[in-house]
Amino acid sequence: MILLIWAVLVACVIAGSLLPASSPVLAAVSRLPVSDKVLHFCAYVALSALPVIGFHDRRTGVVTALSMFLFSLVLEAGQQLLPGRAVELHDVVANGAGVSCGTLLGLPIRACIAIL
Repeated sequence: MILLIWAVLVACVIAGSLLPASSPVLAAVSRLPVSDKVLHFCAYVALSALPVIGFHDRRTGVVTALSMFLFSLVLEAGQQLLPGRAVELHDVVANGAGVSCGTLLGLPIRACIAIL
């Protein structure tokens, strides 16, 4: 179930990252009373914590979690090809911080779940 949620979140991040700036979805997101950097951070915390928690093999989960940073770089680079979108260094930093925090957060959660 955790990995299904992760897969849906991956799809949502892909869609949100690769929509043109003029899309209704991005217009709605821009009206939220929170910085888009916070949204990037939170999305990548979830994208990295869920595989750590959900994969049976801990190493696979951690490698998958850390690969989310590469995933974010590919998506960020893809934005260069979209109308009204551009690569933003601050987005990359927020994504990297989210991946780091999510991976580190996922490990004790995984350990707690294993005890239960």
